[in-house]
Amino acid sequence: MNEIQFLLADENATVTMGKRLAELTKTLDLNSLVVFLNGDLGAGKTTLTRGFVQGMGHIGNVKSPTYTIVEPYNLDPWQVFHFDLYRLADPEELEYMGIRDYFSDKCCCFIEWPEKGAGLLANEDLIINLAYNEEQRLITLLAKSEVGEQIINKLNNQKTVQQ
Repeated sequence: MNEIQFLLADENATVTMGKRLAELTKTLDLNSLVVFLNGDLGAGKTTLTRGFVQGMGHIGNVKSPTYTIVEPYNLDPWQVFHFDLYRLADPEELEYMGIRDYFSDKCCCFIEWPEKGAGLLANEDLIINLAYNEEQRLITLLAKSEVGEQIINKLNNQKTVQQ
């Protein structure tokens, strides 16, 4: 199975899903994780990332990197980088900021609006699509690598146990 879906009731459920992903990441023997986040404005991309960053051990505020492009979180032994490429005018801007250096060992990169960095980003392990479903959100996780497959399989096993 390379895809799984969940219905998220509200913002708290979205944060909780991010925390679940962080807990799974910590249990797997991973060198890195690259996640592409897709969804309309306000769909929950930053909220999900906030849950992940908190789940990796960050205490404090997790803000959107809309104007800074990237927010780093040093969470020993991991580094988490949250990118928001929405305001990127040209993918070449990523070259100037040394984008390739962010995709290294023990790094988790969550990238909003990844299509704006096409050709310069590392290959994604997981694509997460967030869509409005009335007051709720439908989250779809799609594996694009062996790492992504491991995460989907773990989530699927948890889903089966909870039902």
